[in-house]
Amino acid sequence: MDDDQLLRYSRHILLPELGIAAQQKFAAARALIVGAGGLGCPAAQFLAAAGIGHLTLCDPDRVDLTNLQRQILFSTADIGTAKATAARARLLAINPEVEIAAVIARIGGEALADAVAAADVVLDCSDNFATRHAVNRACVAAGKPLVSGAAIRFDGQVAVFDARVAGAPCYHCLFGEGEEIEETRCATMGVFAPLVGIVGATQAAEALKLVAGVGESLAGRLLLLDAMAMTWREVRVPRDPACPVCGPERR
Repeated sequence: MDDDQLLRYSRHILLPELGIAAQQKFAAARALIVGAGGLGCPAAQFLAAAGIGHLTLCDPDRVDLTNLQRQILFSTADIGTAKATAARARLLAINPEVEIAAVIARIGGEALADAVAAADVVLDCSDNFATRHAVNRACVAAGKPLVSGAAIRFDGQVAVFDARVAGAPCYHCLFGEGEEIEETRCATMGVFAPLVGIVGATQAAEALKLVAGVGESLAGRLLLLDAMAMTWREVRVPRDPACPVCGPERR
């Protein structure tokens, strides 16, 4: 690390739990962020600022005026621009040392499998169950840790699904694909702007811990946030032994 890097990352280096060793791990790491909206913006901003070496941002959408209430990487001038492209420009202005790939597509199939396989950590910042399940399947298949977040109205949730941890569940264990789960969207239900920042920042914190190999991850635990009362609740989530995605019969 050169003098500028030592200065840029000095507040992490000063932490005995991190230090130069963790900062070097950050620089060598590759993170995949699926969704560059309310959750993806703060998650990507913290990872880029922290010096994660390579970020891949995937989002098919373009910036809309309604996004600006909460999607903090975008400005009025970005309206009409692809979110992944606008986010990349903003993140490079924050930290030009980070390599950032912008994928302007709803990534899936072989492209998703390849992107997950190339990543050290995956952050699901999407807003629909189809994408969440696709990302989960790819992470289980590749043995990569998945940091999942969701936010609607005043309610948020964060979890880590890590197939490398014995007994840890995958996303399907918690939310079975094909089950009758009501899918709600910000466009129809609304969302409290700071809520997505809290959840996205928590996702970034979990991702950094996983890369550095420090602390205890949320694997096997689901955090639920009620922003109206500003209270967190933790729920233990066991692996479903009959899960078709991560269970013993999946092969």
